[in-house]
Amino acid sequence: MKKIKNSIKSKQRKGFTLLEMSVVLFIISLLVLIILPNLAAQRKHASGVHRNAMVSVVQTQIDLYENETDDNKVDFETLQQKDYLTKDQVAKAQREHIKIVGDKATAGNE
Repeated sequence: MKKIKNSIKSKQRKGFTLLEMSVVLFIISLLVLIILPNLAAQRKHASGVHRNAMVSVVQTQIDLYENETDDNKVDFETLQQKDYLTKDQVAKAQREHIKIVGDKATAGNE
């Protein structure tokens, strides 16, 4: 009986075959092919959401400035000097191509 158990144990393999490894690599590559285009689309969507949020922040600060000063001629420099926006916020808004036209903040298409 011991000989049968020993012979069964000796026939058990300790590693993966080439076929098993290739199947696993194939499945992983399929998952990567499915996920990567989604990631690019999500990154683009997140960029648009970030731009819209920055437009909203700038517009809110423009409205606050106008309400407190009765001055409807405003630009980024004025908002920064009067502490309505920080230097970093102005830099981010300009990187996102956000412009102040009249008394409205708009996102450029660049």
